[in-house]
Amino acid sequence: MPHLPDHLIAGYRNFMNGRYLTESGRYRELAREGQSPETMIVACCDSRAAPEAIFDAGPGELFVLRNVGNLVPPYAPDGEFHSTSAALEFAVQSLKVKNIVVMGHGRCGGIRAALDTTSAPLSPGDFIGKWMSLIAPAAETVSSSTFMTATERQTALERISIRYSIANLRTFPCVSILEGKGRLSLHGAWFDISTGELWVMNKDTGDFERPEMA
Repeated sequence: MPHLPDHLIAGYRNFMNGRYLTESGRYRELAREGQSPETMIVACCDSRAAPEAIFDAGPGELFVLRNVGNLVPPYAPDGEFHSTSAALEFAVQSLKVKNIVVMGHGRCGGIRAALDTTSAPLSPGDFIGKWMSLIAPAAETVSSSTFMTATERQTALERISIRYSIANLRTFPCVSILEGKGRLSLHGAWFDISTGELWVMNKDTGDFERPEMA
C-alpha cells in the first residue's frame, strides 16, 4: 500500500517539474529569510474555493487560514483551544500583516448547515453545529424570511456571515488597535464557484459589489 495516494504523488511530481523548477529561487529565499506576507485570508475549507488559486498567489504571498464557513469567533481568552484565534494572533502580532480578508463563497456547506436545523448532527460531537452556532442569530433571521428562495437565503447568510466575522475581528485588541492606527485594514469578499465571480464588500455600506476588471 502506498504511503500517499497516487494522485498526490503525481501532483507533487508535476509541482517539482513545473512551478518549483521556475520558482526555486523564491522558495530558497523564503526558506532562508522566512515569510513576510502582507495579507491574511480567512477562507472556508471547501476544496472548490482555494484562495491561492483564486488570487493567483505565489509562494509566500498569502497567509491563509481555512475553517468551516470562514468564520472568526469573538475574542475569548478563556484557556480553551482556539485555532482560528491563534492563527490570527500570529498573523497580526508576528507577521504584521497589513490586510485581513474574510472570503466566503457560494454553495457553502457550513452555511447550509446553519440554515438547516432539522438535519441530524454528523457525529455525536456535532462539531459543525457548535461551530456554526457563531452565526445562529443571523441564521434564524434569514431562515424565517418567506420572501426569499432557499438559494437566496443561502447567499444572504454567506454574505452576512462575512460581516459577522469582520465585526468579531474587531473584538481582538491587537486588531482594533492597529486598525485604529491605520496599520491594518479589514476586507470582505465572496466568491461564486459556478461563475468565478468575486464580489467585494463595500466598507462604507456593507454591500457586495463587483470590482472593475480592466
